[in-house]
Amino acid sequence: MKIKFALIWLLFPVFLLAQELAPIVKYSPATYGAGNQNWMISQDAQRFMFFANNDGLLEFNGSAWTLYPSPNETIIRSVQVVGDRIYTGCYMEFGYWTRDANNHLKYHSLSAKIKSKIEDDEQFWNIFPYEQWMIFQSLDQIHIYDTKTGQFSVIAPRSGILKSFQANGSIYYQVPGEGLFEIENGKGKLVSNQPMAANSKIIAIFATDEGLLLQTMQHGFYTLINGVFSPFVTDVDAQMATGSVYSCQQLSDKGFAIGTISDGIFILTANGKLRYHITQDKGLSNNTVLSIFEDVDQNLWIGLDNGINCINLQSPIRTYSDKTGSLGTVYTSLLHNGKLYVGTNQGLFCKTYYTNEPLQFIAGTKGQVWSLFEYEGSVFCGHNSGTFVIENNTATPIFSASGTWGFVKIPGKPDLLLQGNYYGISVLQKVGNQWKFRNKLAKFDYSAKHFEISSARDIYVSHEYKGVFRFHVDENFATCSALTTLDTPRKGKNASLIKFAKKIYYASKDGIFVLDDASKTFRRDKTLSAVFEKDEYTSGKLVADSSNKLWVFSKNYIHYFTLSKIGSALKKNTIPIPLSLTGSMLGYENVTRLSNSIFLIGTTDGYYTINLNDLRLKNNGVSITGVTINKLDEKLISCPVKQAGEFSSDENNIILNFTVPEYNKYIYTEYQYILEGFQEEWSNWSARTTANFKNLPPGDYTFKVRAKIANSNPKNFATYSFTIAKPWYATYLALFIYLILLVLLALYVNKTYKEYYRKKEQKLIEENNLLLEIKELENEHQLMKLKNEQLSSDVDSKNRELAASTMSLMKKNELLALIKDDLKRTSGNNDDKNIKSVINTIDENISEDNSWAIFKEAFNNADNDFLKIVKQAHPSLTPNDLRLCAYLRLNLSSKEIAPLLNISVRSVEVKRYRLRKKMDLPHETSVVEYILSI
Repeated sequence: MKIKFALIWLLFPVFLLAQELAPIVKYSPATYGAGNQNWMISQDAQRFMFFANNDGLLEFNGSAWTLYPSPNETIIRSVQVVGDRIYTGCYMEFGYWTRDANNHLKYHSLSAKIKSKIEDDEQFWNIFPYEQWMIFQSLDQIHIYDTKTGQFSVIAPRSGILKSFQANGSIYYQVPGEGLFEIENGKGKLVSNQPMAANSKIIAIFATDEGLLLQTMQHGFYTLINGVFSPFVTDVDAQMATGSVYSCQQLSDKGFAIGTISDGIFILTANGKLRYHITQDKGLSNNTVLSIFEDVDQNLWIGLDNGINCINLQSPIRTYSDKTGSLGTVYTSLLHNGKLYVGTNQGLFCKTYYTNEPLQFIAGTKGQVWSLFEYEGSVFCGHNSGTFVIENNTATPIFSASGTWGFVKIPGKPDLLLQGNYYGISVLQKVGNQWKFRNKLAKFDYSAKHFEISSARDIYVSHEYKGVFRFHVDENFATCSALTTLDTPRKGKNASLIKFAKKIYYASKDGIFVLDDASKTFRRDKTLSAVFEKDEYTSGKLVADSSNKLWVFSKNYIHYFTLSKIGSALKKNTIPIPLSLTGSMLGYENVTRLSNSIFLIGTTDGYYTINLNDLRLKNNGVSITGVTINKLDEKLISCPVKQAGEFSSDENNIILNFTVPEYNKYIYTEYQYILEGFQEEWSNWSARTTANFKNLPPGDYTFKVRAKIANSNPKNFATYSFTIAKPWYATYLALFIYLILLVLLALYVNKTYKEYYRKKEQKLIEENNLLLEIKELENEHQLMKLKNEQLSSDVDSKNRELAASTMSLMKKNELLALIKDDLKRTSGNNDDKNIKSVINTIDENISEDNSWAIFKEAFNNADNDFLKIVKQAHPSLTPNDLRLCAYLRLNLSSKEIAPLLNISVRSVEVKRYRLRKKMDLPHETSVVEYILSI
């Protein structure tokens, strides 16, 4: 049974609903960081958006989301911006928020003043202004607040209130079972108690020229004119009968946006015609629409049961997204005879253009469609299984030997057509009214995805992995010759080659090159290549459409070049649609002209159209939304935004946030900033909305930021000035103290130097004096030395004299002794008195005592009391011992001493021995050496 059903399905054409919708920007709870449900929406003068969210008041400035928890931690049900106040209502609480100097919102309670009048379990579901009053509506009563006097009044119907409305300069409210009332003089006045007003729940009331227009939950639209209800017929009355309408908003073009509980949103014209029906399977995040709001740019904001969506109703872009996957990635498209053909990786589809009829699959084209080409009234389809001719939703194969990439006309030969295949280039020929395969170009067997022919019948082929080939084809287009691979330009990923305005262009990551026909070489075109600067290259795919536009795709923009009215230069135009939003297949980007100003661009899940005439780029004002500073490794501190900042020296890390409140999905805003006093040049254009500066030195700074969209010129700046104070040790007071300390230090140094030099001078004087003294001492020493030498000489002289005297004495005694002996021998035994007298005289002259006395006196004069010193050292020595010591001091031998002592030599030796004993000298010590050493 399943097999039969599958076969039946294959026999029928595949249909895809092809409604082209306005772009939808989706914000999930994870994106904005708050609760799922959003009950009411409003906008302030800065174009910032506010949402009554389950978790609190949610603010969106176009770049960043900020959540302010409700004052009593309950769900905020209503929000309304009036002037510089944001009024909110929640569970048993209502009040308003204002901005402080730091640009943060601060809550001020109004209900706290009338706590006794707040019903138990009362929630405030609606807020709106009326002249000087603010209306806060719950399901039980209405609180009217006079903003001038601060007084409150209350309207409390017995049956409660379903909803309140503001229309036609009046305030209305519906009481269940009783009808519709209007507030007059602070009290309720019945407008209608007819069943439509009493029993049907009214969702919204709008003013018309004749009366009122009411949107009900179950019965659609009704007009109320002069007390009479009449149906207002729309295209969606059947859907409204299910009772699923929950919210409704009249748009600036007098149309309507109707939000449902389970069927998404309907957008109607002023006369009730359906423009869009958008559900979850067509792009919404959720089918339950809790709130609707149209902002000043006519974007439609939708508060959903799970998230927030923004529909860019005024956008020049319309999108078709295939959520089922049946269509696939669009590789090519073509508008021919009122039929829109769309080629994808699933096959070829078509529909009648300018209708909402579904896309219909063309049988026999299942597979990859690479190209669509219209020539001589025929539509060619390049397919992975060959080449087809499409006519009346029928695909007729004319070539199946290889997959076909694309097609190129042959100048001057309208009956021939070149097609690039997987294995080379083939020639198609028109025979009669039918196109047929004629031949393959011989001697060229490479894949030819991108190729063009020059006026000289040279064919250039771009091969992604081999580079650019050039070869010449013969006149009959049968064979090729002179095949060569060009050195320049180089091969590149996603490169392509195309003919535009009779010139052949090649694009790769190295830039865009143009062929010089005369030299048959490519040269780099600076103007075109500029689109790939600043790391903008993603794809070299070039597209030339039927309106003489050359399309180039980059990372953040779509560019198209047009021929100048005067001159040969190409004029550049930029569409600020980044690749991340378009979802185009890299290397297979495609553009098709649908009308004078509308172009279709294929994506990975469908396509979108863009109306260039409606593409008006305006520069909205940029504003600084936050300034935070911090000390190293400490928490951020929020600072006032609208006044100059003054920060301490350690608060030199600053973060500045800025934004342009632009909510269009395909508008790409870039920012550029400079910090005067720190930077000399503006930063590069970037989508970042934060500038971070760290470790700024002390000084005065002015931060400037500007914004642009595409090639628009920035028209306004946002500025913020601040000062980072010098550290305490660099303040003027500190510098003054440093100056005083420096002066004191200089004085101290000067004094110290003076003292130093004085001491040094004194030291030099002392040293000089010392040198003089030393010199004097040296002189004295020299003189002393001379004196000593003189004394030594005198001592030597005296010693010689003493020795001579001693020797003379010795000779005299020896002579007298000889004479005495001779006299004794001569006289014999005679007693000659004369002889005895002579002998006695001789004995007197050789007396030892007299000789010793004379010698002792001379010796002491010559040797500084030597005998006294020896006597003190050896008290036991006798005078004879001292006399021997004196002779030994004169270094006299025993033989020489004997006559002086009038003893024999033997006796002298005995005396010397006894002297050693008395002096207690060691055996090895000579008595003469010891005496000489004293």
